[in-house]
Formats: sequence, C-alpha cells, structure tokens
Amino acid sequence: MLALGGGTIAAIYAAHGFDSPPAPDLRLVPPAYHALAVSLPWPDDGETALWAQGVGSLGTCGDQTPVPIASVAKVMTAYVILRDHPLTDGQNGPDIVVDQQAEAESYSHDESSAPVRAGQRLSERSLLELMLVPSANNVARLLARWDAGDQTAFVDRMNNAAAELGMKNTTYTDPSGFDAATRSTAADQLLLAESALTDPTLLSLTGEPATQVPNDPAILPNTDSLLGSDGVVGGKTGSSTPAGGALMWAAHRTVNGEDHLVLGVVLHQASGTSPEQGLYDALIVSRRLIEAMV
Repeated sequence: MLALGGGTIAAIYAAHGFDSPPAPDLRLVPPAYHALAVSLPWPDDGETALWAQGVGSLGTCGDQTPVPIASVAKVMTAYVILRDHPLTDGQNGPDIVVDQQAEAESYSHDESSAPVRAGQRLSERSLLELMLVPSANNVARLLARWDAGDQTAFVDRMNNAAAELGMKNTTYTDPSGFDAATRSTAADQLLLAESALTDPTLLSLTGEPATQVPNDPAILPNTDSLLGSDGVVGGKTGSSTPAGGALMWAAHRTVNGEDHLVLGVVLHQASGTSPEQGLYDALIVSRRLIEAMV
C-alpha cells in the first residue's frame, strides 16, 4: 500500500479514528489505473474528483451532491469571459473602465476584493488576474457587467455554459461564488476544469504567484499556496463558512510511469467552521493527493 508521511494510508486513517480510507468510485477509471486510484489518500470529508490528461477519470469520492463552491465559481466566470473575449499570444485585451460599484465594493470587509477605483482603465487581462489571483469578488462582478451588460444576464451565460459542458448538478447564481446558492459537485467542476484548465491562457492566469492593480504598489498574492510545488501549475481556491474550503488544481504528475497533467477538485472541506479552516483543510488534502501521484 502507498506510503505517505511516514506510514501507510490505512495507518494514518486508523490514527485519526477512521476504520479505513473512503472508497472511491472507479466506474469511469480505466482498469490499468484502478490500483493507483484505490491507493490514493482520498479525503474523508466533502467530495473529490480527479482526472488525468490522456487517461481520463482517476475516480471520484464523496456523495457528489451540490454544495456551495465559493470562489471556485470564478473559474466559470473566467471561462465565459475568455470564450466571449479571447486572449492569445500574450494579448492584454481591451481596456475596461472601472465603475463606481466596483470601487464601492473594494472597501468591503466581508469579502475579498481588489483596490480598484472608478474611472480607471484596466485591461481585460489585468482584471482577470485580479479576479483569479487574490480572488477579488468586486472584479468578478465588474467583468460580468462588462461582458453581458448586467450580472443577471451574465449568470445566465454561466449556466448555459455549464449545461453545454454537461454539468447537470450545477447552479450559478452569481459571478463570484459569494452567494451560497451557487452550488455544484466536484464531478461537475472537474468537467469545467477539463476545458478551462487545459486552456493555456486561463491556466497561466490562475498560475500567477501574485499580481497588483496597475500604478498601485500593493502586491496581491495568489490565494493558492500550493502553486510552484509538487508540479502544481494552476488552480483556484474558494472558502466560506457554508462552503468550507474548496480547491480546483492542475499539476504535472507521474501517473503509472508517465507525465500527465492531472486536474483535481476538492469541495466542502470543514464546512460550517471558518473560511480559514476550510481553505487550510482543502489545501492539505489536495497536497496529499498530489504528493501521492509519483
């Protein structure tokens, strides 16, 4: 059995009072990868889904019932924005004028935001970075209004895109994920990741270690502390009290002796506690899964 952190997975679970690791659903996993999937340290809480490029599903775990996903919703927001306004070859895209609503929301102490000011002209790329790296909710809403005219129309576009991707258990109610009624499953979010995080532009945006508002000295670090270690090249965090901790990630790992881009989604970790505890747990269980793929 796979060793992790100085002991077997079964021993680690026993030490924490669990009878055995949770059993993953392997119905879509190619038979040659069943042993790997069974040996992974699947989280005992929430729900998880894994996929490897060139392989397919590496299994799911948990109930796969819709749960709040917090800021992981911003991956769909970015996906729709880039579908409607593609960026290629390092383009910055059109300038977008910051409105008064985005500035007013930047002063909120209740949610993540970026210090943008009304009248600023910021490029599409800059705003996407501000939404995905420090996870600015006010910028997600600004981009939605720019793309569709208003947030309600943009949410319709998000849900239409989800339907096109086969995300049957997903409902978006806002572009930032701040609304707990924005719900999905790990399996559905993995369907999105297969399109979103295999796009070089979107993947590179999520993989930026930090960003800043132009002409503002404040450095805004990425909320994903896994970036740059263990082959992790991108992803998106999410955290709130109802959602717990959530993480969509992309990493280059060795799967059955070959390098693959592996995508993972972990949702609903330590829900009902604090956003900080939930995000900590989501990062920890994701790191264990990533480290085990060698």
